[in-house]
Amino acid sequence: MDLQYKDILPREVLPVVVIGNGPSGICLSYLLSGYTPYLSPEGTHPNPLLQGKLDQQPDLSLLELDLEYLCEGLEGRSSNPVAVLFDSLLLPDSDFGLDHASPLLWRYEPERATPHLVLGKGPPGGAWHAMEGSMLTLSLANWMELPGLKLKEWMREKRRNVRNDRATPAEIASYYQHYVNQMGLEDSFACGTTVTSIQRVNCEGASGRPFWKVQGTQKREADELGEGSLSEVPFIVCADYVVLATGTHDIPARLGVEGEGLPFVCHSFWELEAAISRGQLDHTSDPVLVVGAGLTAADAVLAAHHLNTPVYHAFRRSVTDPGLIFNQLPKLLYPEYHKVHQMMTQQQQHDQDIPSSGGTGTPVDQQDNNTASMSTGSYPGYVSLPKHRVVAFKPDRKCVLEGEDGRCTVLQVSMALVLIGAHPNLSFLPENGRPLGLNPQEPITCRRNPLEVDPYTYESVSEGGLYAMGPLVGENFVRFLKGGALAIASDLAKKQRAKEENHTTLRVS
Repeated sequence: MDLQYKDILPREVLPVVVIGNGPSGICLSYLLSGYTPYLSPEGTHPNPLLQGKLDQQPDLSLLELDLEYLCEGLEGRSSNPVAVLFDSLLLPDSDFGLDHASPLLWRYEPERATPHLVLGKGPPGGAWHAMEGSMLTLSLANWMELPGLKLKEWMREKRRNVRNDRATPAEIASYYQHYVNQMGLEDSFACGTTVTSIQRVNCEGASGRPFWKVQGTQKREADELGEGSLSEVPFIVCADYVVLATGTHDIPARLGVEGEGLPFVCHSFWELEAAISRGQLDHTSDPVLVVGAGLTAADAVLAAHHLNTPVYHAFRRSVTDPGLIFNQLPKLLYPEYHKVHQMMTQQQQHDQDIPSSGGTGTPVDQQDNNTASMSTGSYPGYVSLPKHRVVAFKPDRKCVLEGEDGRCTVLQVSMALVLIGAHPNLSFLPENGRPLGLNPQEPITCRRNPLEVDPYTYESVSEGGLYAMGPLVGENFVRFLKGGALAIASDLAKKQRAKEENHTTLRVS
């Protein structure tokens, strides 16, 4: 869909604009397009309390029911109650490995559709198109799917063997793009768009209602530049409500230490894959330093270790810290990550085993000693450095680490990979969205400072008419971000019903 560059008058204001076309925005578009969940006449839920509540008004859609009432008493792996509710209805008791059928029945009711526009930088699927294609996803396949299209069935049509009940990020990205076409949502998606600002406009016209003004650019083919050439065309679109669904993969998190901008210091798994493809890493290379203890860092460890390239793995937590993602994953379902956790545990290098430099030592001697220590243990070529932080990177490819006791170690490396997460790009919001966070003084991050929203509507607590969902409100898993779509669609439907009732009252009076 192309966006024409023009100021859209208040009478042309769209009901909803969604910024972000990943799984969050796609799922919301599905609900706003008229696909409506009901309790199936034959459907039953294994939770008798929830089943009893659903039976009280069986003829109403889930969008018309009191979500807060339905959420009472439910428990799950998300801190957002509507996310737990919708996950329980879509995948009953899936945390226990059970395969209960969903009690929901989906009906396409176009009369319920809310006109909307979904803006995204790339094709539908968002950041999944930029993720590593060689690794398995964290979640089980059915946890990654969206309503109305079974992911495992779609995968079986694409490849014969669906191993481990999981898929690669490339397959997930393709699934989401196919989903938009399969469900007929493509007319509501405008790809190749970058939002540069949104602002609240108080209208003094006939309607008198405020609206959001969304500005940005869209990549389009420039005929005057020749076939295949692209130009960025500015656009302005206005809406009653704006939904932030941008995710958090835009800006890699940085350590903020000396030398982090040096060429051998990287912040993306792709840069490791590029070095591998260029033949720059093998068993004769200086070690690779991987900083971080998340799944992307684990993927980097596995990729380098597969090449027999020596690996230093530094992270700030203890290997037994319950907050480590590895301590939260079932071993049988995630054998490759369990292997990394074993490596982290069994190949720990203690301070007395690493030459202490105090910031000044002989780097060559330290490298020789550390390389020798890498040949021992169950996983030769790998050294785990828990409770260590990076102090500095030096131009001669040396990295200074500090242990919990304050002792410093200098390591010679071929490259350093800082894989400690990412932050959302909210540059289109005033102060990068900080006033909307739980702590307005801190930058917005998924884990520590998400956007503060009403738990049952996902509307911003500090800015009416602005909603947020997905990682921006602390949801990292697709299975739970679908709850945000339900909450927002339900609240928008409620506001539409209230508006219609108000118009009816005015006509009668």
